[in-house]
Amino acid sequence: MRGGLAASRRKAVVSAIADLAVTAAVGVVTGCSAAPTSGGPSSEATVAALPTVAAWPAHSPPAFEVPTSTLLATLLTGLPRYESPNQRGRGTVPARWYGRPVVLPVLGTAPGWVQVRLPQRPNGSTAWVPASDVRLSSTPYVIVIDLATTHLSLYDHGRCVFSAPAGVGTRDDPTPAGGYFVAFAEGPPEPNPGYGPFILVTSAHSPKITDWEGSGDAVIGIHGPLGDDGEIGTTGARISHGCIRLHDSALKRLSRVPAGTPVYILQ
Repeated sequence: MRGGLAASRRKAVVSAIADLAVTAAVGVVTGCSAAPTSGGPSSEATVAALPTVAAWPAHSPPAFEVPTSTLLATLLTGLPRYESPNQRGRGTVPARWYGRPVVLPVLGTAPGWVQVRLPQRPNGSTAWVPASDVRLSSTPYVIVIDLATTHLSLYDHGRCVFSAPAGVGTRDDPTPAGGYFVAFAEGPPEPNPGYGPFILVTSAHSPKITDWEGSGDAVIGIHGPLGDDGEIGTTGARISHGCIRLHDSALKRLSRVPAGTPVYILQ
C-alpha cells in the first residue's frame, strides 16, 4: 500500500473491468502468449479513428481484448467536471494529483469532448471534459494483473512482452479488481525497506483501507518485494495489503511505462 509507501501525505499516494480503452487493434488475453488479432500493431491510431463511448463487461471475463494503443489526455488546466457533454456535474477535475500532472486514459469521445477515467475515489470514477482543454498523446502499453494466477503481464501493442509472479492483496485486504491506470512514477521512500528502484502509483484504491498510516488514502502501488523475494517466489502469492509486489528485476521491466497506461486487474 502506498501509505506503506510512507506516512506523509506526499508519500500517501499509493471496480469491474474498465470502460472501453481507445484502440486501433486488439489482442485477446488468455495468457502471456496473446498476440494482436489484427496480425500486428497499427501505426495509424488517431483521434479521428476513435470509437464512441462503449464499455467492457461488468466483471472480469475469462478472456478480454487488450488495446494496442490507448489515447491519453493531459489536462492543461483544472476543469469543471461534466457528467456528459454539456451537462455539468459536481466538483472539478484537477490538473495535478499529489503534485504530478494528470494524464488520463480516454474512454470515449463526442464532438468537442473526451471522456476520461479519474484517479480519485471512488474506483471507476469518470468525467467528460472539453477536448480543447487537454493535450492528446497515446501509449502502446497495458499492464494486466491476474489475481487468480498471481501474475503481472506487460503488453506492448497488444502483444505480451513479459510476465512475472506477483505478490497481491490478501483476502482480508484484497487488491481491487477493475480497470485503472498508472497515475505516475515516484522514487522509493527513504529509508527504502525493499520498495525497489521506483513505485508505480495507480488510480486504484483499497476497498478495505481508507486511511493508511495517517495518509488520508490507501492507493494501490506497484513496487518491489518489501522484504524476502521468497515470499513472492516463482508463482506469486497473496501477501500484501492490496499493493502489487514484484521482484526488482521484474519491476525494472516497467520503467518505460508512462503515466496514463491502462492497468487491468482481473479476479
